[in-house]
Amino acid sequence: MATERWNSPVTVGFEGADARTVTGPFDALKCLADFWPTSRGLHYIKARSTCRAALDGRKSVEEARAEFLAAAEEAQLKLH
Repeated sequence: MATERWNSPVTVGFEGADARTVTGPFDALKCLADFWPTSRGLHYIKARSTCRAALDGRKSVEEARAEFLAAAEEAQLKLH
């Protein structure tokens, strides 16, 4: 469900773009698809998969948040 929200939003700084506040797995998937650097590793793949699973109810939204944070750290993005 696109309305699922994390307990605590994540603000991510992207090079050459404004920082984006990500509030849940739907927003995270948009960021992963539209703003992510071209360098994409295992955490990126896991984050995409876990966010989709959270939207389908197969994983918790907080599991998706943890994977999204791991992907952001892997990509060396600024977290606020």
